[in-house]
Amino acid sequence: MSSRSLVSVVLLVVLSLLALRSIAKLLDNPTAFPPHDFVEYWCAGALNLAGRDPYDPAAMYALEQEIGWDIGQAVMMWNPPWTLTVAMPLAELPWRTAQIVWFAVRIAAFCLSAHLLATTYRRPRAAWAITFTWLPCYIALQYGQIPPLMLLGVALFVYLEQRGHRFAAGFACVLLAVKPHLAILFWLAVGLHAIRNREWRIVAGGLVGGLVFSVWPLVQNPQVFTQYFASARTNPPTQWMSPTLGTLLRAIFGVEQFWLQFLPMLPGLVWLAWHWAKTRRTWNWTEQTPGLILVSFVTAPYGAWPYDLTLLVLPFVAVAAARGPTVPLVVFYALLNAGMLVCVGLGLPAHWAVWVAPVALGGGLYLTTRRNETA
Repeated sequence: MSSRSLVSVVLLVVLSLLALRSIAKLLDNPTAFPPHDFVEYWCAGALNLAGRDPYDPAAMYALEQEIGWDIGQAVMMWNPPWTLTVAMPLAELPWRTAQIVWFAVRIAAFCLSAHLLATTYRRPRAAWAITFTWLPCYIALQYGQIPPLMLLGVALFVYLEQRGHRFAAGFACVLLAVKPHLAILFWLAVGLHAIRNREWRIVAGGLVGGLVFSVWPLVQNPQVFTQYFASARTNPPTQWMSPTLGTLLRAIFGVEQFWLQFLPMLPGLVWLAWHWAKTRRTWNWTEQTPGLILVSFVTAPYGAWPYDLTLLVLPFVAVAAARGPTVPLVVFYALLNAGMLVCVGLGLPAHWAVWVAPVALGGGLYLTTRRNETA
């Protein structure tokens, strides 16, 4: 073994021991690395494993208090029941151990997403750099949220579809479907593409993925879908001040006007109709998915929280993959990140992030147009 290899091995061992020591201290200190939204997944998974209602605020709150996390109300998991297939394995572990595992799983999801996007769009440096410098990715990690798996789902989709594995690509979409309202235009485009081309493998893969991910939750709790829909009726997102254009409209014209929450979907649907008519004959999922995700996000009826902006890694990588000058993109990306960092540093409420996705869309359109003109 060369001296350089020996030094590398020793360094790796030392770092591993330090990491294990830090993890041991972390497990012994519940005040360090607070769980935040992770508790919603662990507690919902634990309740469903016990055959109880994971969408019951009282049951969730009681369990969260039991493990020592109390913010005065339940932290709820409002995701569809197939999400429980991700949550229940975590609930098989002690909650603190599960939190560490969850953190590691999401780091791995980011690494795999970066690799898949680097391979798909043939810009390895850009894919890895964007994935690990985009501020919302770190917000998702900090808050214990699930968007890293959503990014993995859409990265798997474009990677597998590009290689002709359309059924598998559709199956991967189950990860994106843990928050289906953030990709409405994408789902509609999948349907339009299937109908026009009589190509149903993506749809079939998605349906099978949803069914497979629903089996275990149903086995543990046969009423879980009934409970989910009941909670959606009794706890609609009327009270959420999420960073969407619909919330902004309600703030201007009256928060009681809940229908305004869905108004931004209308221009999104108009854009999809126009865009589909223009590109349907030459439709390419590698090229079209980033735009569908971005416009879906901008026009989402609710949700679209700062950690959900993790999904914008895909359109940024796609823009970086286009030929043309890179300096404007780097400057725009850095300014966007800096703007979000200022909002975080000032402690502004989450709904102040409403500007990020529209600005990203406008900047992406400008940069893409400019690159096409200089090509």
